[in-house]
Amino acid sequence: MNVNIPQLADTLFERTANSSWVVVFKALITTHHLMMYGNERFIQYLASRNTLFNLNNYLDKSAMQGYDMSTFIRRYSRYLNEKALSYRLVAVDFTKMKRGIDGVMRTMNTEKLLKTLPIIQNQLDALLDFDANPNELTNGVINAAFMLLFKDSIRLFAAYNEGIINLLEKYFDMKKNQCKEGLDIYKKFLARMTKLSEFLKVAEQVGIDQGDIPDLTQAPSSLLEALEQHLASLEGKKTKEVSAASRASTLSSAVSTLANTGMSFTKMDEREKQQALEEEQARLQALKEQRLREISVVSNSTSTSASPSTLSGKSVNTNAAAVDLFATPAPTTNSMPNLSTDLFDLQPAFVPTVQSTPAIATSAGSAWGGKFTAIHKHLQILSAEGTLHRV
Repeated sequence: MNVNIPQLADTLFERTANSSWVVVFKALITTHHLMMYGNERFIQYLASRNTLFNLNNYLDKSAMQGYDMSTFIRRYSRYLNEKALSYRLVAVDFTKMKRGIDGVMRTMNTEKLLKTLPIIQNQLDALLDFDANPNELTNGVINAAFMLLFKDSIRLFAAYNEGIINLLEKYFDMKKNQCKEGLDIYKKFLARMTKLSEFLKVAEQVGIDQGDIPDLTQAPSSLLEALEQHLASLEGKKTKEVSAASRASTLSSAVSTLANTGMSFTKMDEREKQQALEEEQARLQALKEQRLREISVVSNSTSTSASPSTLSGKSVNTNAAAVDLFATPAPTTNSMPNLSTDLFDLQPAFVPTVQSTPAIATSAGSAWGGKFTAIHKHLQILSAEGTLHRV
């Protein structure tokens, strides 16, 4: 079905101008859902707009719950704005990009990598700023928003993690300014891992299966020390001598740890995708069965709309008409001779037979022509003579 994307987006923006926090929150959730699962043209259109959701001062004063939910509406809208901005800057949705050894973040060159990782960090910061605790997830509306944020956090951090692995593998070959920038990015990455762990704990407390929550394992602290020493050496500062073998071992251990974390996130994402496919297949099957039932009901109603008694009546009338049109007229008692042996009873019976002949002949003649009429009269005369002879 073709959808007018600008009109759809404008309708959602208009809904966010409503005074009810429920209406505004649902409009944001719908927008987020379309950004995640809808046609990519939708997020492209949002990214092309100069302004999106302007809800920094939103407040629903109609009820006490409105005050509480307004806070999360403001935070949620900031994340959606940041998600659209990220797409505008890199022309890709981080939650949908290809991952793995040959993925986008693992194969990105150094210059582009150093520009892209801060964009992912900003989007993840906006997501984690939602900052809801289990006691605040008290209704279905905010729970729906939290679930979408949870799914985004898994995919977003998976891309972030692969970018950091790529950064570490390139770090010791970078220039001084690049190393300084890369070290700052890595330190922020460690801080965000801690915040994400807290976010995932909330997800577990509100009922998300623990098996669906990936493990977050930080790289050994010795890696950070090695990175700082390498930068200090490039800046000409005196540092502790570290052998190349020791540095390589530390780096390998850190990359392996982060790779395992990435695998955990990827497996969880694959399970979520598989579950979504199964749910979609179940919905399609239910719709198919419903359609078959509707067709069956329509077929039955069509067959019963013509009454069986009416149909049988029509067939009887048709048969009766056929008999009237084509059957030979039944002979009457006056036209049949009385075969009694009584001489006195024979004559009265014979006379009507002869007299009724013209009527029969006339009827036959009118139907079959004059020739048949003459033959019929001759047969009647012979029949009469034979009867007299027997008498």
